[in-house]
Amino acid sequence: MTIFKKRLDNLTNAQKVLISRENSPKEHSNGIYQRYVNPIVTPEHIPLNWRYDLNEQSNPFCMERIGVNATLNSGAIRFNHKFVIVVRVEGNDRKSFFAVAESDNGIDNFTFWERPVVMPETDRPDTNVYDMRLTQHEDGYIYGLFCTERKDETMPHDTSAAEAQCGIARTKDLINWERLPDLITHSGQQRNVVLHPEFVDGKYALYTRPQDGFISVGGGGGIGWGLADSMENAEVKEEVIIDNKVYHTIKEVKNGQGPAPIKTSEGWLHLAHGVRNTAAGLRYVLYVFMTEIEHPWVITHAPAGHFIAPEGDERVGDVSNVVFSNGWVVNDSGEVFIYYASSDTRMHVATSTVEQLVDYVKHTPEDELYSAKSVQAINALINRNKAVL
Repeated sequence: MTIFKKRLDNLTNAQKVLISRENSPKEHSNGIYQRYVNPIVTPEHIPLNWRYDLNEQSNPFCMERIGVNATLNSGAIRFNHKFVIVVRVEGNDRKSFFAVAESDNGIDNFTFWERPVVMPETDRPDTNVYDMRLTQHEDGYIYGLFCTERKDETMPHDTSAAEAQCGIARTKDLINWERLPDLITHSGQQRNVVLHPEFVDGKYALYTRPQDGFISVGGGGGIGWGLADSMENAEVKEEVIIDNKVYHTIKEVKNGQGPAPIKTSEGWLHLAHGVRNTAAGLRYVLYVFMTEIEHPWVITHAPAGHFIAPEGDERVGDVSNVVFSNGWVVNDSGEVFIYYASSDTRMHVATSTVEQLVDYVKHTPEDELYSAKSVQAINALINRNKAVL
C-alpha cells in the first residue's frame, strides 16, 4: 500500500469514528443546564476533501493543503427538522468563512454540508467575515448578521488597523444567500449585531454593540437597541444602550448580545457575553437576562454573575479562557440547545429547558454591586433554608 493510500485510509477511518461518536452528559450539573463530555465540532470534523488534495498523482504524501485552525462561534437554527449550525471556520491563514453542519439530535453526529457557504460581497470586499447570528424573522426570511472586517483605510501605514461593521445577508435555504448592504449606524464600528425575530412598531429591531475602535469599545459598549425601516438598506438612526458594561462585574470591559432572544410567556430570554480583564488577559463568559414581551428593550430580570464560564479543557485553545455563544435552538418540547465555543477553538453544546431558564432568571439574585450586598444575599438564602429544614 502506498503512503498516500495508507494515510488516506487512516484519516478517513479516524474522521468516521470522530463524527459518529456518541456524546454523553457530564456527570455533574448545576441544575440550570447540562454540559456534555465531547465538543460537537472541531477542526478535525471539517471534510477531508476541503483540506486534502485526494489525487495521489498530485499529492503522493497525502499532505493537508488547506489547514483549518478553528471551528467556533456558530449561529444556530432548527431547519427541516434538523439542528443546524452555521460554523465560523477559521483557516490557518486567519481567514474565516461560514459552513453549515447539521445533526439529528443536536448533541452529536454533526456533519458538514457538501460545500462551505458562498457569501456574496458588497462593493467593498470583506477581508474577513465571522460570528453569524441567525434569525428566522416573521417576514419569512432567515437573516444572517455577521461581522465584516476590513482594513482601516484611514490608517494606511498600520498593517493591523481594522474596521468592524455589521454585514447582512438573507436566505430561504441556507445555501443561496442574498447579500444586503451593511448596517448603517452613527456610532463608529459595530460588532455583535442581532436581529430581533419580530417587528416592533412595524420596523425591524436590532440589538447592537457600538464601539469606538476595532478591539476596544472606548466610550461605547453595552448592548444597544435601535429600529430600522427595512433590511434592504438598514439604518439605525438612534441607538439606546439597554444593558451597560459595569465596573467590577463580569461585563466590566465590554458585553454583547449572543443569539436572537427566545420568546416565552414570561418575557424574552436573552443570552449575552461579558468580558473582564485579568492578569492573564481578557476573560469571556456568558450571562442571561430577560426583557418585557411588548418592550424587548426593557430588562426585567438579570441574574448576578456568569451563566456559563470556561472550565477544564475549555480554558485552553487559540485564545484561552473564553466562552462565546451566538446560537441557541428550542425544540418542540421546550428543550434549549445552547451552542458555545471554547477558547476560540471548538464548539460545544449545553442543554436546558425554557422552564429551567425562566426559573433561573426570575429567582436568581441580581448583582447589587457591593461585597456586603453579596453576603446579605447569601445570609437571606441561609435563613430561608433554615426555615424549611
